[in-house]
Amino acid sequence: MSPTQITVRPATPSDVGAILALIHDLARYEREPASTVEATEDSLLNTLRFTPRHPTSQNFASCLLAFLPSSPEPVGFALYFTNYSTWRGKGGIYLEDLFVKESVRGQKVGKRLLGELAREVAEMNGGRLEWSVLKWNEPSIQFYKSLGAVVMDEWHTMRVDGEALIKLSKDGEGIVGKSTTVM
Repeated sequence: MSPTQITVRPATPSDVGAILALIHDLARYEREPASTVEATEDSLLNTLRFTPRHPTSQNFASCLLAFLPSSPEPVGFALYFTNYSTWRGKGGIYLEDLFVKESVRGQKVGKRLLGELAREVAEMNGGRLEWSVLKWNEPSIQFYKSLGAVVMDEWHTMRVDGEALIKLSKDGEGIVGKSTTVM
């Protein structure tokens, strides 16, 4: 199948059920229990950027959906947000999740989704498109390398969440000075 037969479009508010189903499919693929998915249709409505804009959305991230002519339901998605490179002085895109249903892998759906993101980076005169991949996911690593992606071995992904996030948020309390954080 040629990439031109794959339709890619931005998610709309009516897509949240399908997006959530794809997120659950992704969790299964990544060998995570269903209970690790805390996202709900409401949380997606309140956090994703949609066209048209949803009145309660905080616009944290965007989602592209991929469709094949044979399926009214999306067969893949890319969930992403903008980032910034201080060294390059340019914006870019961070791909939070890319998932293609197993039944359609090898039909260039992932390549089409990544191509759309690369086009967005180019249109914004951005510096890069980047993402993380699980170390055991060798098929995806090889696929990404075939597209020109480079593994960043010298970097580690760091995360603070749950109780550690709450504790860290309170660690600055009582320190003399003025906060100028703006969000």
